[in-house]
Amino acid sequence: MVGAHHGSYRLPAQTTRAGVTVMTLQQLRYLLAIADSGLNITAAAERLYTSQPGISKQLKLLEQELKVQLFTRKGKSLAEITPAGQDVIARARKIMREVENIRSLASDLSGEQEGTLSLATTHTQARYVLPEIIREFRTRYPKVNLEMHQGTSEQIAELVANNAVDFAIATGSRQLFPGLVLLPCYHWDRIVLVPKNHPLAEHQDGLDLPMLAQHPLVTYVFSLTGESSFKHAFSEHGLEPDVVFTARDADIIKTYVRMGMGVGVVAGMAYECADEDDLVALSAENLFPRCTTWLGFRRDSVLRGYMIDFITLFAPHVTPELTREAAELDNQAAVDALFAEISLPVRGGCGNEIADAA
Repeated sequence: MVGAHHGSYRLPAQTTRAGVTVMTLQQLRYLLAIADSGLNITAAAERLYTSQPGISKQLKLLEQELKVQLFTRKGKSLAEITPAGQDVIARARKIMREVENIRSLASDLSGEQEGTLSLATTHTQARYVLPEIIREFRTRYPKVNLEMHQGTSEQIAELVANNAVDFAIATGSRQLFPGLVLLPCYHWDRIVLVPKNHPLAEHQDGLDLPMLAQHPLVTYVFSLTGESSFKHAFSEHGLEPDVVFTARDADIIKTYVRMGMGVGVVAGMAYECADEDDLVALSAENLFPRCTTWLGFRRDSVLRGYMIDFITLFAPHVTPELTREAAELDNQAAVDALFAEISLPVRGGCGNEIADAA
């Protein structure tokens, strides 16, 4: 017998067949909730709107069924995940993803336009790129719930690893996302922002890295993994940038540029027309490498129709046919080859939001 439980299917908590306890999907949900709650059973119970004794009982039954210990214990608390537990949890994640895929497939086959789309992205994408796309998406799919998480590339990777989001949207840092299909969406260049009375404001066409290195700089928080292309550009010229302040939010960077704390280096699309009143944007296209923003999803995902439509809204050159073809490929190298001959648009700021690739 299958019944509803908080919007998901629930198998019987304990089924016996010839005296043998049968593992259930609900037990796997409990197991993953414990792992994702720092081994805190009370927190896991709150996450699943159930009782702590109920979760403890089902965990005990699951360990009895599997005949392995999934956690080491210290008193009544869970201390660590055992090696066997790590393997079981990894496989449980795959099973629960397939359960969600089956539901998604069934919903698409029945023509439903309801569901949830969860995104993880950086502040720059959320603030300067996604608003118009989300507005159009909401018009088309008013019954789809949208969830957006903002963070650094490392934080986005953690959300992906925990299966907390459907799509990740970021720039670079591809090594953090080995299990995703990464679709290239657009290029962008950095710009240098200074107040109108700043000495660099006169160098509209002749700005170079030695000039920039003479001033205190305000820019984005650097990635904790991999080499920063920003720092690498300076080091290639034997220069050391004087970075006095970093932030995830371009609006905060602009605030401190206005205060005179330093020269701002931000993504081109962060320059808004209202900024022209007191800030000058200088092209840094030839100073730093061009960046590429991508959208990624798990290789084992079943993409709902509205998900594929969102991808095309975000990156019009990525047609539904291209998305489906990329999803069937075995590795990212094959995906990159699929897009090798496609010219990506270049996204900029005020007056130059989207341009053809150079």
